[in-house]
Amino acid sequence: MKEVYEFLKKAGTFYLATVDGDQPRVRPFGAVIEFEGRLYLITGKKKDVYKQIEKNPKVEIVAIVGGKWMRIETQLVNDENIPAREAMLEEYKPLKAVYSPTDSNMSVLYMKGGKATLCSMTEAPVVYNL
Repeated sequence: MKEVYEFLKKAGTFYLATVDGDQPRVRPFGAVIEFEGRLYLITGKKKDVYKQIEKNPKVEIVAIVGGKWMRIETQLVNDENIPAREAMLEEYKPLKAVYSPTDSNMSVLYMKGGKATLCSMTEAPVVYNL
């Protein structure tokens, strides 16, 4: 998991794919933390992405750094844990202007299971289990 976290942090922006009915949806994300052995993302519960994850928690994430890319297949689980919310806001202080640890809109979601595959054009893929 450490390698996956470090790759996402280094990428800065990564792309999260969900399903909206029969239509794939992809959007950029940039906030990720490791907290209590889990990788977390943040979004708002009023956003379409959150509603799509509620209906189908299976997602894919892609991040690119230099000539390498990582594909992550996982499920996202909403966590109402206040310490996890506080950790996210502490790592990404500008989000405090939008969210608070106790508001009803903020959602921190952790990756549950799945795998991450690190790829390049010149090296064999490396698989990490989440």
